[in-house]
Amino acid sequence: MPGTEEPVLARREGPVLTVTLNRPHRKNAMTEDAWALLQDTLRAARADEAVRVIVLTGAGGDFCAGADLSAPRARRHPLDRMHRLGDVALALYELPKPVIAKVEGVAVGAGWNLALGCDLVVASATARFSQIFARRGLSLDFGGSWLLPRLVGLQQAKRLALLADFVDAAEALRLGLVTWVTSGGEIDAFVDALAARLADGPPVATAQSKLMLNEASGRSFHEALESEARAQVINFATDGPAARQAFLDGTEPRFDGRWQLAPHHPEVRT
Repeated sequence: MPGTEEPVLARREGPVLTVTLNRPHRKNAMTEDAWALLQDTLRAARADEAVRVIVLTGAGGDFCAGADLSAPRARRHPLDRMHRLGDVALALYELPKPVIAKVEGVAVGAGWNLALGCDLVVASATARFSQIFARRGLSLDFGGSWLLPRLVGLQQAKRLALLADFVDAAEALRLGLVTWVTSGGEIDAFVDALAARLADGPPVATAQSKLMLNEASGRSFHEALESEARAQVINFATDGPAARQAFLDGTEPRFDGRWQLAPHHPEVRT
């Protein structure tokens, strides 16, 4: 629970895993050990079949102030340190399960890019964002150079990166950098309801849609169509039959993501 010394906390309620960055005295700025623990937590969530949705948030009213520049650093080559940070960003990006960033307070530097690496971002009206790197004599990291231009276009990405201005939640929403903005008192209930909706979805189909959307910018239209075809074949033998039967019966489907191809499945021609 917040207040303990662990820098990253994980708590599962049913299919929803809430991961909390827990260094509120530093606005959840992350040390090298904290980044490593976050990576381990994300990998464990990927392997746990009981987890269908991850909510990533911060303790104490802030999301994440990026890397803690005041923390001691391991005696290793700086490039190695950056590769380890990149491994955390990849662990988040490659999660086949939907991830919601719940952002209150500040999300700056690697902390903002951590939120942008999630699939959906819910921000409180008082949230503030900055690609603060230039103010620290640094350039973008944690995937910001890849994420920003895909989300806002090249010129706006350069504006955010080179000037390192703070933007409020309303401007972030206008730019497409957050998905929803809620009042501070509503964010918990909003995220809980959103996570429940995602958890009720078809896990295999959701994972494939997420993967294809993530990869779309590097694929031709033909390659995208081929990926969609392969994904649907998998769905025909997973949650597709249950959804079809529920439609025919006039009921709501229940998705478990299990392989269930029968010898005489209607989609199969022998």
